[in-house]
Amino acid sequence: MKGFVLDYVNENEFRKLERALKKYNMIAYKKLNFTYYPALRSGELIGELVSQNKTKHTKSYELKLPSDATFAKIHGEIKLHYTVYEKEEIVMLETISPEDILIEGHNSELTAYKGVMISKENSAKDMFKVDLLNLLQDK
Repeated sequence: MKGFVLDYVNENEFRKLERALKKYNMIAYKKLNFTYYPALRSGELIGELVSQNKTKHTKSYELKLPSDATFAKIHGEIKLHYTVYEKEEIVMLETISPEDILIEGHNSELTAYKGVMISKENSAKDMFKVDLLNLLQDK
């Protein structure tokens, strides 16, 4: 078996998301590069099947990456979104979510509040969420 080829919908934007992931969540970045990418290249389709197009022979997947539980509750789970073109044996890497916080982290240095990345645009809202989660955990 020759394996699948990894390609990008928009390589420049995807690389920005990868660099931000490397900066703010090294565990997810390492897992992505050293476990998930080799598995995808070998044809192992990992993650949750989101949609399927039988006429174009494509399948779209979401793969959950490791992240801190508090981060996931504030910003959402970190997920790799990709589409598999079965006939062409191509894995098309689309994006890594949550895009907004990762792009913001790529463009400027983010601050942390009680161990969680805080968006500069929504800092009050994010800090409120962190405080609320901490308050609920204390009870």
